[in-house]
Amino acid sequence: MIPLDEIREAAERIAGVALRAPLLRLPVDDAPAEIYLKLENLQPIGSFKLRGAGNAMARAGRDALAKGVYTASAGNMAQGVAWNARRIGAPCSVVVPDHAPLTKLEAIRRLGGDIISLPFERWWDVIVTGEFKGLDGLFIHPVSNPDVMAGNGTIGLEILEDLPEADAVLIPYGGGGLSAGIASAIRALKPNTRLYAVEVETAAPLAASLRAGEPVEVDYIPSFVDGIGGKSVLPEIWPLAQALLDGSLVVTLDEARAAIRLLAARGRVIAEGAGAASVAAALAGLAGGGKVVCVVSGGNIDSAVLAGILARD
Repeated sequence: MIPLDEIREAAERIAGVALRAPLLRLPVDDAPAEIYLKLENLQPIGSFKLRGAGNAMARAGRDALAKGVYTASAGNMAQGVAWNARRIGAPCSVVVPDHAPLTKLEAIRRLGGDIISLPFERWWDVIVTGEFKGLDGLFIHPVSNPDVMAGNGTIGLEILEDLPEADAVLIPYGGGGLSAGIASAIRALKPNTRLYAVEVETAAPLAASLRAGEPVEVDYIPSFVDGIGGKSVLPEIWPLAQALLDGSLVVTLDEARAAIRLLAARGRVIAEGAGAASVAAALAGLAGGGKVVCVVSGGNIDSAVLAGILARD
């Protein structure tokens, strides 16, 4: 569990860097719950990753970043690191999987990041081992770095400040750093709140691991939901997920598509597949009733993919 004091310190550290994203009610009358949206897609890079990257780099200090900084990411953490690196004038490299979407790759280049593309298996190995031979500089793990998780946890502080009566919080689950950070904050302040990870059917290692009672590998099938999902639960995240979360809710690709369409049409919100997954779970009633907060983790979706999803109403 990430200590509450560290999360509060992170909030002070990233003030003025990350946006305090609004928490808004989704105007849907026939939903099984009152659904609220924590709109992290409105961050300057279109994703919550700005928080964790900003906190980790601020904690490291400029001397540690003198030789540059790098991370491994499907696109959003890469943007968070690149955005903060550009802000302080540090070189930045990112290791991406070969299925990373074009819109995220273009954003990384626009922010000044150098891109190294790898097949998924090799890229996932960088996530697991926390290193990539041949790159100098400070490696910032996109998931399990404690400072990254503390930065992510600031979202939990804001949710309870804006909606202290929240009954449940739904968090997209990729590597688990977002879930662990938010859940650490909320468990410390309002321990009876229901906290769920949300995964998609094509990549749901946490749900499978919770059923098995131990980390297991699953088949990973790339899809338009590129911001979450992997083949396994990271060993360092597993005990946090077990202790902090009430379970993992798994949605289908069709449910994620429908949530993207509804968010655009009813909420005027553009969400990527990962960001819409939490809303899909809430709309399906998987989190129960009451006041349900959905973390819309990002909005970086290829325009062609979005157009295709919106056209299939």
